[in-house]
Amino acid sequence: MGGKRKDDGSEGVEGEEDSNTSYKKMKKEKREILPSSIKNKEKRSAVHAKLKHQKKLDKRKKLKARDAAAKRALELGEEPPAKLIPRTIENTREADETVCMPDDEELFAGNDADEFSAILKQDRTPKILITTCRFNSTRGPAFINELLSVIPNAHYYKRGTYDLKKIVEYANNKEFTSIVVVHINRREPDALLIIGLPDGPTAHFKLSSLVLRKDIKNHGNPTSHEPELVLNNFTTRLGHRVGRLIQSLFPQSPNFRGRRVVTFHNQRDFIFFRHHRYIFEAKETKQSDSIGKNAKDTKGEGISKEKVIARLQECGPRFTLKLVSLQHGTFDTKGGEYEWVHKPEMDTSRRRFFL
Repeated sequence: MGGKRKDDGSEGVEGEEDSNTSYKKMKKEKREILPSSIKNKEKRSAVHAKLKHQKKLDKRKKLKARDAAAKRALELGEEPPAKLIPRTIENTREADETVCMPDDEELFAGNDADEFSAILKQDRTPKILITTCRFNSTRGPAFINELLSVIPNAHYYKRGTYDLKKIVEYANNKEFTSIVVVHINRREPDALLIIGLPDGPTAHFKLSSLVLRKDIKNHGNPTSHEPELVLNNFTTRLGHRVGRLIQSLFPQSPNFRGRRVVTFHNQRDFIFFRHHRYIFEAKETKQSDSIGKNAKDTKGEGISKEKVIARLQECGPRFTLKLVSLQHGTFDTKGGEYEWVHKPEMDTSRRRFFL
């Protein structure tokens, strides 16, 4: 009854295992601590840097494994693994009924009867009148001067105290095809109004991120040749109409000898404007015949191959447009009928685009 109880060895082993598992759990929890939960600034930045470095190593390891798998598949004569498509806001955009399809006969029939058909069929030559708002600044004329070098057959007229309706009437009498009004606020161009003549439409754009030619590093000077025009990602009915309005500002017979290109790139309803000169150059590339990196005895003989590359030089200016409204007919603030107006209530999702 009063004898001592004997200690089993098994109980000691179980206790050691429990302590090991609890230690591992604590270590794992310690490892998974987020940098934001660390109060010490130096330690927080050190943990963040360590995590960032680890992510970089993991990414590099995945890329190496993917390249090795593709190389192995090519050696075996199999199809390489399919490339992963990154998930972006553009390719996950909300479905839109107004997206233009290549077999849309109604769209092509509308193109033949719209306001821009005469210019785009080359029945009329584009002739552009550029003016400003009533209050001008030093940066406004500099921007207009660069617009005159971008758009062929464009003419600048001082605004003075004339109303825009009188300017539209004058431009119609002088057979202008479009009016471009540069609006200036706080000595900075902040809006662009494009009016199609004689029947409209009128597009109002917000202008931002303006960089003039002199501020672009290693910029080029444009020639007087008629430029090539590139319009990207104008996919919806509204985008198609805005694209045709922009297209009507430029002649439809570019001079390819000038190697000038004007780009309007639409991305997430922001239209990015760029103006470049390009040149094609033949570059010699050397390729070695030796197969395998460990082959020391066989020296690879260099074979020169000509590869044609394109080099770009930006001419400026550089700016971004965002459509605010599109109005039927010429400029009329009181009795004008709007085709489309941007409202804050329309921005319900980051994946909803209108152009």
